[in-house]
Amino acid sequence: MSKRHSQKYKIDRRMGENLWGRPKSPVNIRDYPPGQHGQGRRSKLSDFGIQLRAKQKLKGYYGNITEKQFKRIYNDADRMKGDTSENLIGMLERRLDAIVYRAKFVQTVFASRQFVNHGHVMVNGQRVNIPSYRCKVGDVIEIREKSRDNGTVVDAQQSAERDIPEYIEVDEKKKSAKFLRVPELAEVPYPVHMEPNLVVEFYSR
Repeated sequence: MSKRHSQKYKIDRRMGENLWGRPKSPVNIRDYPPGQHGQGRRSKLSDFGIQLRAKQKLKGYYGNITEKQFKRIYNDADRMKGDTSENLIGMLERRLDAIVYRAKFVQTVFASRQFVNHGHVMVNGQRVNIPSYRCKVGDVIEIREKSRDNGTVVDAQQSAERDIPEYIEVDEKKKSAKFLRVPELAEVPYPVHMEPNLVVEFYSR
């Protein structure tokens, strides 16, 4: 299992972008890579380097997804009809931990994975503790009654850092969310520019 949950801001520094749009990100102060040579002149990336960076950025955004998991998601998206890059985004946004994050039940994608792992979430009335669980359109995701007064949940719902996207309908009183539709890339509220088409090119080499 990836250990990125304890080093999330290192991803920001490496990418040189505030991936999650958080005010605490060190990139807001130091927009260069970490290390003693971080402030040196950046070399121009090759086509492969650009594609690799796009993949690392998209994979990093969703937290603890390993390369093996991410490649499997790509393969599933590639087998589907339609645009593979759009399918890839749709598959990522259907993950249970992604929906819990989008619904503002927690403040970060890393906290979302942990929240699901610890059994605080139910899907259609059934407890699910698998962050990668793939939700379907119409599924109702809710916080277990015993966990609804959790301070993490209260803080997240009161936060003004981000908005809930239109493809998720949230009932704050019931602490539940309904997955209305699989989103297109343009609908997903990424704080930075994502290029899933380059990810497709990377894996299609």
